[in-house]
Amino acid sequence: MDYDKHIENFARRYAEVERALADPEVFNDQKKSQELSREYARLKRLVAVGENFRKSSKDLADNREMLAAEEEGSELAEMAQEEGERLEGEVKALELELQAGLLPPDPADSRNTIFEIRAGAGGDESSLFAGDLLRMYTRYAEAQGWKIEPMDSSPSEVGGFKEVIFQVTGSDVYKRLKYESGVHRVQRVPTTEASGRIHTSTCTVAVLPEAEEVDLQINPDDLEITRCRASGPGGQGVNTTDSAVQILHKPTELIVRCADERSQLKNKDKAMKVLRSRLLERKIAAEQAKYAAERKSQVGTGERNERIRTYNFPQGRVTDHRIELTLYNLPQVIEGELDSVINPLIADDVERRLKSITANV
Repeated sequence: MDYDKHIENFARRYAEVERALADPEVFNDQKKSQELSREYARLKRLVAVGENFRKSSKDLADNREMLAAEEEGSELAEMAQEEGERLEGEVKALELELQAGLLPPDPADSRNTIFEIRAGAGGDESSLFAGDLLRMYTRYAEAQGWKIEPMDSSPSEVGGFKEVIFQVTGSDVYKRLKYESGVHRVQRVPTTEASGRIHTSTCTVAVLPEAEEVDLQINPDDLEITRCRASGPGGQGVNTTDSAVQILHKPTELIVRCADERSQLKNKDKAMKVLRSRLLERKIAAEQAKYAAERKSQVGTGERNERIRTYNFPQGRVTDHRIELTLYNLPQVIEGELDSVINPLIADDVERRLKSITANV
């Protein structure tokens, strides 16, 4: 593929959007200004990726030329071989980003994200696994430079969570985390198991792009807001005042609760963020229902009944069932090194979408 042409197109459109954003009149239309701002950020990144791709491709070509001229087995040849392997991986990763840039962007990719983890089958072990997933995603977010903000949680008696909801803010959060939606399964010997028998437990993960007020309007008359005392261990400041807020959206019967902050107003704002994101998810799902058959075979459908990944502790194995990916780096993955799982999912998604576009041309 001739990437130079596409890199030039990215640069040309980037300059056009930059000029458009310099016009103060654009900001009179909030939705348009937000769309242009997102496109500007996306194109700025793609232009930088294009420049790095050109440089790394040239370095790789020079490296291969040098390797061909060196005597096989020499110290310099070995060094060139190692550098070539590094450059090949770098070029491949940059090429993937450029390919993704050729696809119609998902407007939600650049949005902050609401994350919901719920214990499923498996009792106490499931709640402990929910705590492990929370730590895994927290560490991954920290490594990416993202910010985690707790929104609500329901701790279990054994130290895990029956449910935990938090917000992740930063660059391209939803773009990378949207593939985590679904059922996660763990196979391991619980700490409470005296006989050493392996148990299987599950948790569900929901990843919702944060909805904005311009996405959908919520009629205040459709809301029933209840203020109550936060539940949990005694003695904590958050639990000594009637600060918890519960919101019922009467048309859909969706209920959202937030008790993380001491302030009712802050809890209400957080609860509204979650409600708006859940309503947006329903709206998107309804709009895309006619494409359900096609989307079902693709990565990242987000359907809650799918077993998307298994974490097998006895064998140190992680298996993503959507793309039949098996890795033997479970200790690293559970500690937050998720790129080895997420990058292949992105690559598979990009490949499928590119094939779909090519087939329809």
